[in-house]
Amino acid sequence: MRVVFMGTPDFSVPVLQALVDAGHEIAAVYCQPPRPAGRGKKPRPSPVQARAEALGLEVRYPVSLKGAEAQADFAALQADVAVVVAYGLILPQAVLDAPKAGCLNIHASLLPRWRGAAPIHRAIMAGDAETGVCIMQMEAGLDTGPVLLRRAVRIGAEETTADLHDRLSALGAAAIVEALEQLPDLMAEPQPEDGVTYASKIDKAEARIDWSAPAETVNRQIRGLSPFPGAWVEIDGERVKILASRLGAGAGAPGQVLDDALTVACGTGAVTLTRLQRAGKAAQDADTFLRGWPIAAGAQL
Repeated sequence: MRVVFMGTPDFSVPVLQALVDAGHEIAAVYCQPPRPAGRGKKPRPSPVQARAEALGLEVRYPVSLKGAEAQADFAALQADVAVVVAYGLILPQAVLDAPKAGCLNIHASLLPRWRGAAPIHRAIMAGDAETGVCIMQMEAGLDTGPVLLRRAVRIGAEETTADLHDRLSALGAAAIVEALEQLPDLMAEPQPEDGVTYASKIDKAEARIDWSAPAETVNRQIRGLSPFPGAWVEIDGERVKILASRLGAGAGAPGQVLDDALTVACGTGAVTLTRLQRAGKAAQDADTFLRGWPIAAGAQL
């Protein structure tokens, strides 16, 4: 098929590669413009732009698709379908209607659960047992369109957002290739009214750990916010990110370190911290971290 691809971050890159590998003609790639990055604040292309250019594909990064000229340029591509995954711009109706088969979105949740910006984070933080990807026919509403294909996966007991992100990216890439192969035969199923939840954007204010919460809640917070923005705690007045954890054993005052392996008491239960990161330093497994900064049982975080 003749495809317009629309995506920006790392999550979208395997999808673009899968479409190319499957033999689809990529008419153009749309992504967000390069952003200032690094110490020199030089414009840095997005992961999708970098991969598209390496593949020799035409790349476009308009700041908006609301104007008549941008919409005409899009329509002139005469695409069979647009594939959209974490693009970052709202698509006006004229763009949604331009491809012959419309615009298909790869969404990283089992719709209608976790519509919106941060479905992977929210699924882990809520303690969901499973999640997945949906191939959705896009319409004007926020992730409200009918679903053409869905694939579910279990969420691992110690899985972080980074881990699940990579699994769902690969799953979405396989699913969209399958969907395009079967597109004439797929039935679009409207999303049910029951079960709608919204995955609001992650706020950095959510990242500070409250040790008075139950261990299950703290553990999900740590895993769900890893690697960004990273749940954090103060240790001897220094902010330290906690990037991985598991449920531990023991009890004590909230925030009390219970052993020499960084098991910390919560409001009920305890969590064992397994990966940490000091400001300006690389992330470290707990054993390595403790060799450089011993934290004895009885310390209060």
